[in-house]
Amino acid sequence: MRVVARLALGALLSCIAVQAAAMPALVDAARAQVGVTVRYDPAYARLSYPGGDVPDDRGVCTDVIVRALRTQGLDLQRAIHEDMRTAFAAYPRDWGARAPDRNIDHRRVPNQMRWFERQGWQRPIGERPADFRPGDIVAWRLRSGQLHIGIVSDRRSAAGTPLILHNIARGTREEDLLFDHTIIGHYRPEPPTVRAAR
Repeated sequence: MRVVARLALGALLSCIAVQAAAMPALVDAARAQVGVTVRYDPAYARLSYPGGDVPDDRGVCTDVIVRALRTQGLDLQRAIHEDMRTAFAAYPRDWGARAPDRNIDHRRVPNQMRWFERQGWQRPIGERPADFRPGDIVAWRLRSGQLHIGIVSDRRSAAGTPLILHNIARGTREEDLLFDHTIIGHYRPEPPTVRAAR
């Protein structure tokens, strides 16, 4: 029995170690977009599939998430499209869509949020800096009513608040805005490398 318990504990610690390693890698992947993605461009574009992307000098907030997760072996374009093909009614209908669209669905904040929820990534919203870990994904409702999404950095402001890697109108940046807007979603990604370790 003790051997089984030790093996189970070893597997759990291994899984935690893999996840801890994956999250800084996700932060690094988002940070690598700073200075590369310099434009905010929400234009609809026809994309190759899978792995399609707009030119890397442009994009929107959701593209920061898509590009970072791809470095971890997760293609949100494919994952969201396949899930929407089998469970279209589970996703928001904010755009009047009658069928999945692999060119744009993964680039919409509500669709990313729904997919994250369906993967079990959702965490309590959190009200303190300590509630957020590097690599967490956070979604906000801006004062304008628009939705926004970004990745929690491993760097902090002088006040101790985690910075956010995101693209809001000026290209990908790392800024102090975690508590500047109403948080409506908090997710802790579990890339395929973590799942495989289980």
